[in-house]
Amino acid sequence: MDQDIEVAIIGAGAAGIAAARRLHDHGRRVLLIEAMDRAGGRAHSVRVDGLTLDLGCGWLHSAERNPLAALAEAAGAVIDRSPAAWRKQLRNLGFDVADQRAAEQAFTDLEEGLHRSPPGSDVAGDGVARDHPWRGYLDMVSGALNGAELNRVSATDLLAYDEHASERNWRLPGGYGTLIAELAEKLPIAFGTKVSAIDHGGARVAIETDKGRIMADAVILALPTDILARGDIAFTPGLADHLHAAACLPLGRVDKLFLALADPEAIPPETHLIGNPHTAETGSYYMRPFGRPVIECFFGGIIARRLEEEGEAARIDFAVRELGTLLGDDFARGLHPVIGTWWHKEPTIGGAYSHALPGESGQRSILARPVSQRLLFAGEACSTNDYSTAHGAWQSGVAAAEMLIQKS
Repeated sequence: MDQDIEVAIIGAGAAGIAAARRLHDHGRRVLLIEAMDRAGGRAHSVRVDGLTLDLGCGWLHSAERNPLAALAEAAGAVIDRSPAAWRKQLRNLGFDVADQRAAEQAFTDLEEGLHRSPPGSDVAGDGVARDHPWRGYLDMVSGALNGAELNRVSATDLLAYDEHASERNWRLPGGYGTLIAELAEKLPIAFGTKVSAIDHGGARVAIETDKGRIMADAVILALPTDILARGDIAFTPGLADHLHAAACLPLGRVDKLFLALADPEAIPPETHLIGNPHTAETGSYYMRPFGRPVIECFFGGIIARRLEEEGEAARIDFAVRELGTLLGDDFARGLHPVIGTWWHKEPTIGGAYSHALPGESGQRSILARPVSQRLLFAGEACSTNDYSTAHGAWQSGVAAAEMLIQKS
């Protein structure tokens, strides 16, 4: 597969696709190199039993400024603009109104406290007492937002995202992963191709893959941080600063499990349940998204790590038991697994989305910094304000491409 191109983009997720499109539109000869057999990375829509299900990202966050929302509109995709059901507990089951308000206030107090008096440790968890009555709830929320509990997360990083995010979150019934994969359709992509070494010390960049050598004028690396930090790719010269930055921005644990409903009419569509709001070891359950006969079970942080260790059968049992506790045994007996994810176990992905370790939020800027005019980085972890999102990844890919265009 020896090839000679202008720009090689390693990783055909949102960042890589965005970079390739921008460069391709400027007449550059580009090649996306992807280890998997599909485009999209952590954006992945599948069709199961006639339903489109998003196994990865599913929400157009901050939709009013999200470039992917604009691209979806331009492509004629159906966009659901209805408000998310996250903050309303179905029938107040196991979580009465007073407790819901108290839990929301606890999160507000945490954020305001971190703003007002940032902990010297930069540990987000130091902003709330360990014995706070809603500490478990707060760690659960952090698990959803960051893929890790508060003690593993930089307070600075957490606030940077929150300060820039809006409450406008839209969805794509046809699939977020579907949209991103379609945006890559006209691009040249080498699927099933694993990169083992990159030599960027000469006049051109030599990329060694399991299918041969590729020569390029420049390379954009759009890989998840855990893959970079793991050392799967040998760099000559070395990239100590960038690889250290990647290690300081690990991918959290967030996974989904879809359960089918025997009797969909037993619960109203577009509703939500938290299994047990008094602990971080609980699931978040989106009931009948788009009116479909499924429950989207979402596990983040502490509970995601635990269930990964216990395995698929234990995860299904956990979700069914939590839902049965709230909705009754008869309801639980009508639940059947459809499909789920274990992003940490995906060998070329390694996790969900990045969070900065305490004291390391500045590593995002280091990771995004070009190594040279021949080697650049992109990906959601490079975004200081929109990390963990597909649109943050997309914008970083566009930014990397623009750097190459402007320097030519």
